[in-house]
Amino acid sequence: MDKSIAVDIGFIGLGANLGDPVATLSSALSQIAELAHVELLACSSFYDSVPMGPSEQPNYTNAVCKISTTLDGLSLLKQLQHIEQTHGRIRTGDHWGPRTLDLDLLILGNQTYHTDELTLPHYGMQGREFVLVPMFELQPDLLMPDNTPIAKWVSECDVSQLRRISLN
Repeated sequence: MDKSIAVDIGFIGLGANLGDPVATLSSALSQIAELAHVELLACSSFYDSVPMGPSEQPNYTNAVCKISTTLDGLSLLKQLQHIEQTHGRIRTGDHWGPRTLDLDLLILGNQTYHTDELTLPHYGMQGREFVLVPMFELQPDLLMPDNTPIAKWVSECDVSQLRRISLN
């Protein structure tokens, strides 16, 4: 990446609960790594979590990846949505329903958005163990958007139904 251009560190949440979620997340990570102007720095372990919302659906497989990029939030969001579509994601408006792939832009440097398309930092991070635990794994010294250490947010989560997946 060109050092003269501003580079932001970002975090992307990955989730899937239809088809083969582990294979889907692995494929999505490969596609993220191939995006122009994006460098995949690290990925957390994969986690099994109970779904938010309707419980009559399979558990989710979740992870978080850390990237560096010169892209703005909306440009990156469009590329992430394209990756979702290549994995069969259809946006039905079914909030918290089953997904072939869900990619959420969580944090992107100090960029902020409050539009119909994108809210950044992601509005729902606090209290979501399937986001915070993997993010903590990647960067335990991270300060969240409100300047609270991520460790505090993690300590306030119920992690009793979150399980690390062993990928042998």
